[in-house]
Amino acid sequence: MLLFYNGTLVSNDWTFVKFFIDNIWLILTALVSGGALAWPALTRSKHNLTILQATQLLNKGKAVIVDVRTPEEFAAGHLRSAKNIPLKELAAKIGELDKSHPVLVVCAAGVQSVKGAGQLAQAGFAEAYSLDGGFAAWQEQGLPVAK
Repeated sequence: MLLFYNGTLVSNDWTFVKFFIDNIWLILTALVSGGALAWPALTRSKHNLTILQATQLLNKGKAVIVDVRTPEEFAAGHLRSAKNIPLKELAAKIGELDKSHPVLVVCAAGVQSVKGAGQLAQAGFAEAYSLDGGFAAWQEQGLPVAK
Protein backbone atom coordinates (compact mmCIF):
# COMPACT_ATOMS: atom_id res chain seq x y z
CA MET A 1 0.00 0.00 0.00
CA LEU A 2 1.30 3.45 -0.89
CA LEU A 3 0.69 6.55 1.18
CA PHE A 4 1.35 10.21 0.48
CA TYR A 5 2.52 12.61 3.18
CA ASN A 6 2.94 16.31 2.33
CA GLY A 7 3.12 15.45 -1.37
CA THR A 8 5.89 12.84 -0.85
CA LEU A 9 5.41 9.22 -1.70
CA VAL A 10 5.83 7.11 1.44
CA SER A 11 5.63 3.33 1.51
CA ASN A 12 4.38 1.52 4.54
CA ASP A 13 5.22 -1.99 3.35
CA TRP A 14 9.02 -1.98 4.01
CA THR A 15 9.81 -3.32 0.54
CA PHE A 16 13.31 -1.84 0.45
CA VAL A 17 14.25 -3.16 3.88
CA LYS A 18 12.95 -6.63 3.02
CA PHE A 19 14.93 -6.63 -0.24
CA PHE A 20 18.07 -5.56 1.63
CA ILE A 21 17.70 -8.25 4.29
CA ASP A 22 16.88 -10.95 1.75
CA ASN A 23 19.93 -10.10 -0.34
CA ILE A 24 22.47 -9.05 2.28
CA TRP A 25 25.07 -11.65 1.20
CA LEU A 26 24.74 -10.67 -2.45
CA ILE A 27 25.13 -6.99 -1.58
CA LEU A 28 28.15 -7.66 0.66
CA THR A 29 29.78 -9.83 -2.01
CA ALA A 30 29.33 -7.06 -4.58
CA LEU A 31 30.85 -4.48 -2.21
CA VAL A 32 33.85 -6.67 -1.33
CA SER A 33 34.46 -7.56 -5.00
CA GLY A 34 34.29 -3.93 -6.06
CA GLY A 35 36.68 -2.97 -3.29
CA ALA A 36 39.13 -5.70 -4.27
CA LEU A 37 39.08 -4.51 -7.89
CA ALA A 38 39.59 -0.88 -6.88
CA TRP A 39 42.32 -1.58 -4.28
CA PRO A 40 45.36 -1.50 -6.63
CA ALA A 41 44.32 1.85 -8.08
CA LEU A 42 43.62 3.31 -4.66
CA THR A 43 46.88 2.19 -3.05
CA ARG A 44 49.19 3.01 -5.94
CA SER A 45 51.61 5.76 -5.07
CA LYS A 46 52.11 8.65 -7.45
CA HIS A 47 55.85 8.01 -7.04
CA ASN A 48 55.70 4.49 -8.48
CA LEU A 49 56.29 4.04 -12.18
CA THR A 50 55.18 1.15 -14.34
CA ILE A 51 57.71 -0.40 -16.71
CA LEU A 52 56.25 1.66 -19.57
CA GLN A 53 56.42 4.93 -17.61
CA ALA A 54 59.98 4.17 -16.48
CA THR A 55 61.04 3.42 -20.05
CA GLN A 56 59.56 6.71 -21.22
CA LEU A 57 61.35 8.57 -18.42
CA LEU A 58 64.67 6.91 -19.27
CA ASN A 59 64.23 7.63 -22.98
CA LYS A 60 64.06 11.35 -22.20
CA GLY A 61 67.72 10.98 -21.27
CA LYS A 62 68.23 12.88 -18.03
CA ALA A 63 67.07 10.36 -15.44
CA VAL A 64 69.49 8.78 -12.99
CA ILE A 65 68.99 5.11 -12.09
CA VAL A 66 69.84 4.10 -8.53
CA ASP A 67 69.85 0.37 -7.80
CA VAL A 68 69.44 -0.21 -4.05
CA ARG A 69 70.15 -3.96 -4.11
CA THR A 70 73.29 -5.50 -2.66
CA PRO A 71 76.49 -5.36 -4.71
CA GLU A 72 76.20 -9.13 -5.35
CA GLU A 73 72.68 -8.77 -6.76
CA PHE A 74 73.78 -5.75 -8.79
CA ALA A 75 76.73 -7.67 -10.25
CA ALA A 76 74.39 -10.46 -11.39
CA GLY A 77 72.51 -7.98 -13.59
CA HIS A 78 71.15 -4.44 -13.53
CA LEU A 79 69.62 -1.74 -15.68
CA ARG A 80 72.05 -0.08 -18.05
CA SER A 81 73.79 2.98 -16.57
CA ALA A 82 72.45 2.21 -13.08
CA LYS A 83 74.44 3.30 -10.06
CA ASN A 84 74.57 0.80 -7.20
CA ILE A 85 73.90 2.36 -3.80
CA PRO A 86 72.60 -0.28 -1.37
CA LEU A 87 69.55 0.88 0.57
CA LYS A 88 71.36 0.86 3.92
CA GLU A 89 73.99 3.25 2.44
CA LEU A 90 71.58 5.52 0.57
CA ALA A 91 71.11 8.07 3.36
CA ALA A 92 74.87 8.59 3.61
CA LYS A 93 75.37 8.85 -0.16
CA ILE A 94 72.41 11.05 -1.10
CA GLY A 95 74.81 13.96 -1.62
CA GLU A 96 76.33 12.13 -4.60
CA LEU A 97 73.07 12.48 -6.54
CA ASP A 98 71.88 15.51 -8.50
CA LYS A 99 68.52 16.84 -7.27
CA SER A 100 67.85 18.55 -10.61
CA HIS A 101 67.40 15.22 -12.43
CA PRO A 102 64.67 12.62 -11.98
CA VAL A 103 65.83 9.55 -10.05
CA LEU A 104 64.48 6.06 -10.72
CA VAL A 105 65.09 3.75 -7.77
CA VAL A 106 65.25 0.03 -8.56
CA CYS A 107 65.38 -3.03 -6.31
CA ALA A 108 64.71 -6.73 -6.80
CA ALA A 109 60.90 -6.72 -6.63
CA GLY A 110 59.80 -3.12 -6.08
CA VAL A 111 59.51 -3.13 -2.28
CA GLN A 112 62.86 -1.71 -1.15
CA SER A 113 62.85 0.87 -3.95
CA VAL A 114 59.74 2.46 -2.44
CA LYS A 115 61.73 3.07 0.75
CA GLY A 116 64.64 4.45 -1.26
CA ALA A 117 62.41 6.81 -3.25
CA GLY A 118 60.85 7.95 0.03
CA GLN A 119 64.28 8.75 1.46
CA LEU A 120 65.14 10.75 -1.65
CA ALA A 121 61.84 12.63 -1.51
CA GLN A 122 62.48 13.52 2.13
CA ALA A 123 65.93 14.77 1.14
CA GLY A 124 64.39 17.22 -1.32
CA PHE A 125 64.34 15.30 -4.59
CA ALA A 126 61.28 16.53 -6.47
CA GLU A 127 61.30 13.60 -8.88
CA ALA A 128 62.16 10.38 -7.04
CA TYR A 129 60.39 7.31 -8.42
CA SER A 130 60.23 3.62 -7.61
CA LEU A 131 60.06 0.98 -10.35
CA ASP A 132 56.94 -1.17 -9.94
CA GLY A 133 57.94 -4.83 -9.80
CA GLY A 134 61.63 -3.93 -9.62
CA PHE A 135 64.39 -5.55 -11.62
CA ALA A 136 62.43 -8.81 -11.85
CA ALA A 137 59.60 -7.08 -13.74
CA TRP A 138 62.13 -5.33 -15.98
CA GLN A 139 63.74 -8.65 -16.92
CA GLU A 140 60.36 -10.31 -17.36
CA GLN A 141 59.54 -7.77 -20.07
CA GLY A 142 62.75 -8.66 -21.89
CA LEU A 143 64.19 -5.17 -21.54
CA PRO A 144 67.97 -4.62 -21.78
CA VAL A 145 70.16 -5.37 -18.79
CA ALA A 146 73.89 -5.04 -18.13
CA LYS A 147 76.20 -7.35 -16.19
